[in-house]
Amino acid sequence: MNASPAKMMPATHRYTSLAVFLLGALSLIVPSGYSVGAALLLGAGGVLLCRRQVPSLTGRDRALMATMAMFALFWMLRALADGQGVGGWDKPSRFLLAVPALLWVMARPPGLAWMWSGLACGAISAGGWAAWQKLIQGVGRADGFTFVIQFGNLSMLLGVLCLAGLGWAVKQPQRRRWSALLLLGALMGILGSLFSGSRGGWVGIPFILLVLYRGYGEFLSGRLKVAVLGAILLGGGLVYGLPQTGVQSRVDHAVEDVQGYFIDGDARSSVGARFEMWRGAAHLLVDKPLFGWGDNGYEQGMQALADDGVVSEYVTRYGHAHNEFIDAFAKRGVIGLGLLLALYLVPMRLFARRFSEPDLEVRSIAVAGVLLSVAYIDFGLSQVFMAHNSGVMMFAFWLATFYGVLRAHESSHLIR
Repeated sequence: MNASPAKMMPATHRYTSLAVFLLGALSLIVPSGYSVGAALLLGAGGVLLCRRQVPSLTGRDRALMATMAMFALFWMLRALADGQGVGGWDKPSRFLLAVPALLWVMARPPGLAWMWSGLACGAISAGGWAAWQKLIQGVGRADGFTFVIQFGNLSMLLGVLCLAGLGWAVKQPQRRRWSALLLLGALMGILGSLFSGSRGGWVGIPFILLVLYRGYGEFLSGRLKVAVLGAILLGGGLVYGLPQTGVQSRVDHAVEDVQGYFIDGDARSSVGARFEMWRGAAHLLVDKPLFGWGDNGYEQGMQALADDGVVSEYVTRYGHAHNEFIDAFAKRGVIGLGLLLALYLVPMRLFARRFSEPDLEVRSIAVAGVLLSVAYIDFGLSQVFMAHNSGVMMFAFWLATFYGVLRAHESSHLIR
């Protein structure tokens, strides 16, 4: 079925299409740009709830929403117990707010052309701005309007989501134009990450490629697989070899940091400080494994370890462990860690079950949903992504969008 022109869509679907387009297109090029589309989806979802027009839900729908709610509520309860007050509810509440948005997308899905073009525009603009900052303004690391690691990894996320959209693109009447747009988005999103110097996103590239292969490999000829592999290796070599990207120097610095930490005990480098924080967090989680220390308790505990000479005083300046999983374990215990893993793995499982879908347009949504979790797991290895508003907003509302669109297809409401 061809993409329906916007003027043929019902008004509510046009509204969702615009909101989802802005969720991608503005995410990194204006301050808190990821909040614009999210606010539009939340507002519409709130109206839906007030009018009691919630779509019928399956057991899987309830499982996903329950996972989002339990993750948020436990985090909020720990914030109260930790003495943070309602101010500690800010970031976890985003997962509760994403539930009405999910319901709205299920009931009034966007046109897929709007969704994929929004992601492409967001990736192209992020990569273009990063190139301007790096190559023209001469900054050391492109950072956009958010923290440099967040900017680089989210730019990478937009780029790899564009690759997921290729399954949809090849089914369109203008498949060459759509494929070119999404490939450009993928290239620019990845360049945005490279120009930011954020190394965390690079570690997960093999796993991202594995998901893409699992989703689309059966449709590629042997010759094309070899060509794609060659292009990846060539591109990786060029990225590493060109000094303008800064990749070679960042890799060299990482190796030096590791050697400095284990040989000289240097905990002041980027990598060395992470190792020291992880070591300190390991000491803390042994003492309170069930519920953890809380955010304030974590900082106090790390300071106590520094006072006793267990860890370097240098790492007490950081409010988290620079690893999503260690940080969750230390602050919210094994329960918090379990809920974090569920937040990533439950939707991953729900999306992955549609990898056998013969309709490539639908499979593209499933691939995007799996990539969202895989990318965040990767990012979380060296950064606490959920400690930043950009991290929680992008995950919660893109999860709501992708899952809502997938369920709309199952209910035969999908607008291609």
